[in-house]
Amino acid sequence: MRLFQIGSMVSLGLLTSVVMAGPPRIAADIAPVHSLVSQIVDGISEPTLLIQPEASPHSYALRPSEARALAEAEIVFWVSEGLTPWLERSLDTLAKQAQKIELLELEQTVTYAFRDGATFEVHDHHDDHDDHDDHDDHDDHDDHDHHDKDEKHHGHDHHDSHEQEDHGHHAHEGEDPHAWLDPQNAKVWLKHIAEVVAKKDPENASRYFANRDQALAKLDRLIDELHQALTGYDGIKFIVFHDAYQYFERRFGVLASGAISIGDAQDPSPARVAEIRDLVSDLKITCVYTEPQYNAGLVNSVFNTTRVNTIGVMDPLGAAIQPGKDQYGKLLVGMLASLQACTK
Repeated sequence: MRLFQIGSMVSLGLLTSVVMAGPPRIAADIAPVHSLVSQIVDGISEPTLLIQPEASPHSYALRPSEARALAEAEIVFWVSEGLTPWLERSLDTLAKQAQKIELLELEQTVTYAFRDGATFEVHDHHDDHDDHDDHDDHDDHDDHDHHDKDEKHHGHDHHDSHEQEDHGHHAHEGEDPHAWLDPQNAKVWLKHIAEVVAKKDPENASRYFANRDQALAKLDRLIDELHQALTGYDGIKFIVFHDAYQYFERRFGVLASGAISIGDAQDPSPARVAEIRDLVSDLKITCVYTEPQYNAGLVNSVFNTTRVNTIGVMDPLGAAIQPGKDQYGKLLVGMLASLQACTK
């Protein structure tokens, strides 16, 4: 009897230790991804944000608290090496035991090649998402995404053979990593995040999946609202600070005319600046956008001799938005507000 009691106590102790382990510790690289993860784990846990949204993710030094959180994480969700090349090294050294999910590599993620040059040709991009009305039908989503993946691969084949003389050793080849700005990608990521976390924490699986369904429904409504709000905006002429927005542009049919800097926000060459200035004159550009993560003085110096009606702010990360579950939706609404300001 005594041995039975001891054995029962040991079993109870082991069971208690499992229960006390709690939900997995999760880290996310940028604020939009952190927001998607926060929606899935809402009411159960809180993920750690590694990169503050007011800083550039392309080059960032982790704070001691962020490095510690990365080292303690059991799951890390990050966009890609293309967005944060420095983070891949940190993952290898600080988070060796963590499950690492590179979201850009998920099969259903729609990706595009970097655009060539400072100015963007407006050709058939308006046709890329003419079938956006079927976004309400969740069953059709997979077919639509596979179509986009095929387009992407064709883009890579062409792009990889292109010699980018203007960019020099900063030549941009391969996938544009700013894929979170297509909310259809966010839907793909929400589903995968829920599956990964539920597998790690099956006790709370039903809650994770309920949160997923709620987040997807909310995002579908927002996508419809953005499509309606941006109807008729395809004719506005604007230039962005760096080439980070084509996922949003192509999803909603509102295309930038060019970018001052390339996709990783390196300082533009004199030739690129000259090309942008000519574009402003030739196309009668209405708006130019700065970003809070970078020095607005560069934009002012480029356009101080041109006639631009509005120098506004367009933010791909949400520097002024409180991180958390509502951040991603507010980020997309902020993109809409930036474009609407261009027409006033």
